[in-house]
Amino acid sequence: MACESLFVDWFRDAAPYIEAHRNRTFVIYFSGEAVADSDFAHTIHDFSILNSLGIRLVLVHGIRPQIEQRLKSAGLESRYHQGIRITDPKSLECVKEAAGTVRVEIEALLSMGLSNSPVPGQKTRVCTGNFVTAKPLGVRDGIDFCHTGEVRRLDSASIREKLDQNNIIVISPIGYSPTGEIFNLSAERLAVSVAIDLLADKLIIFAESEMPLGTRDNPIRQLTTIEAKGLLSQATNLCDASRRHLEQAIEACESEVRRSHLIDRRSDGAIFQELFTRDGIGTLVSSTPFEVMRSATLRDVAGILDLITPLEKSGVLVARSREVLETEISCFTVIDRDGLIVGCAALYPFSQEGLGELACIALHREYTGASRGTRLLEHIEKSARSLGLSRIFVLTTQTSHWFLERGFVPSDLSDLPRAKQDYYNYRRNSKVLIKTI
Repeated sequence: MACESLFVDWFRDAAPYIEAHRNRTFVIYFSGEAVADSDFAHTIHDFSILNSLGIRLVLVHGIRPQIEQRLKSAGLESRYHQGIRITDPKSLECVKEAAGTVRVEIEALLSMGLSNSPVPGQKTRVCTGNFVTAKPLGVRDGIDFCHTGEVRRLDSASIREKLDQNNIIVISPIGYSPTGEIFNLSAERLAVSVAIDLLADKLIIFAESEMPLGTRDNPIRQLTTIEAKGLLSQATNLCDASRRHLEQAIEACESEVRRSHLIDRRSDGAIFQELFTRDGIGTLVSSTPFEVMRSATLRDVAGILDLITPLEKSGVLVARSREVLETEISCFTVIDRDGLIVGCAALYPFSQEGLGELACIALHREYTGASRGTRLLEHIEKSARSLGLSRIFVLTTQTSHWFLERGFVPSDLSDLPRAKQDYYNYRRNSKVLIKTI
């Protein structure tokens, strides 16, 4: 029964994301190492499931180890400058072989359809093509990169057309010039370019380095682009790959890609944990904060009720009906975490007495950390001062210690506004605490 309950809770939590992701465009990058992994078939099967949920997928794959293997077999040396492969004519033959083989392997796995599902015969439609026009890197630092190139333009209209037809788009790191030349491209850079050009809803980078960023004791789950830049400038323990992926995530988000996700591709089912749970399993980068404190609206009533109902049942808070909440919603402040209301508080002003009542302060049981309660209190104090109030008071039965630790002092019922005294509930016998702000 416990496992069944966990599944039901997970499914309920995932349901809003299933709907939110439908018809959204995700660009997913994964390396050649991921393709060579023995569990790669599971990863591709996960992509097929995403496609069955109505998500528009563009897959951009790497081929570095596959190129290395072919160069070695041909007795050729791998040549790099500043981490970029120098692709001479002989190396280009290995690049073409690797790209073709990997692309065919991906198509074959996607063509298997969804096994162990109610519709096992339903095939996933795959589309590839000459979507990428490239240009040579040329000569840099005196080094001729030969057939190594970069993106010149993308045929985004064709990609969107194929996505509209429910195809998964597979793009290899190969580009073509208008004169028919072939260029070897950086798959990572290509994925960023595709995401930006399509104005994708998400860029998802399957990283070889461990994710999330941070430490096991203090993982970094979300970053704004400003915070990410700060991390890049201050962190000295980021490996080259993590630093590079973070830079790519920032670039995408600053170019109107809504969100970038960095996830560890070696974690089984990581894509589901990242996309269909509130906090994910990797590191999310976005231009705007993932969690914000804001004034409540009528759309937040249901979320506030979910927060306060358990506390009302236990006697911590006074019961409020939906109707009362709707009429008083302008008094409420909420903490919104990607659409989930994880905290709330209300301020009721008594302007003539210069007092404000702090009421209905509540936090989601899974988000009591990160000083959210203190932040709510500070926000209410700031709002009270802006209204010309000099003190705030609270009536509490079970949490007086929390308020005392934050500068409230015990007071008498007679210190409250007359209107509040008249409605005091003697059966609850709430303690009166007041703070000068």
